Amino acid sequence: MADATNEKEVLVTKSGLAKLKDELKEYKDVRRKEVAKRLKEAIAYGDLSENSEYEEAKNEQAFVEGRIAELEKMISNARIISDEKVGQDTVQIGTTVTVKNLTEDDEAETYTIVGSTEANPMEQKISNESPIGSALLGKTKNDVIKVKVPAGIYEYKILKIK
Repeated sequence: MADATNEKEVLVTKSGLAKLKDELKEYKDVRRKEVAKRLKEAIAYGDLSENSEYEEAKNEQAFVEGRIAELEKMISNARIISDEKVGQDTVQIGTTVTVKNLTEDDEAETYTIVGSTEANPMEQKISNESPIGSALLGKTKNDVIKVKVPAGIYEYKILKIK
């Protein structure tokens, strides 16, 4: 069994932890029962060797059980990011930062730096482990950072931190 101290800490906000717990509840209380019902129905068809419904249900069961284990691990290793620690001087997890891409001379964009489990680019939430997120950590307003991304090296200027 792995030593608990070697487990990767999962950084989340309070709302992010609540979402993980809600998802876990959904998998345990709803999805697990749905899969069990599908398995029972598939077994009733007989001859499991040629039973595609049974195979699909077994695959879904493996996925559901894997996701439950993953969620339980994330929740047990969760560390809440306190909003109280979030200052307005330096970029850290939980900070909202506005940057301008100097390389492409794009419009300024605003991101919130979050733990990897809460990252959602569509909501402008980027992971502290992403290239841009990790480069921004610890920086202050007006700093210019260089970020290596798949398209090359980009320069960003920090315009605002909140």
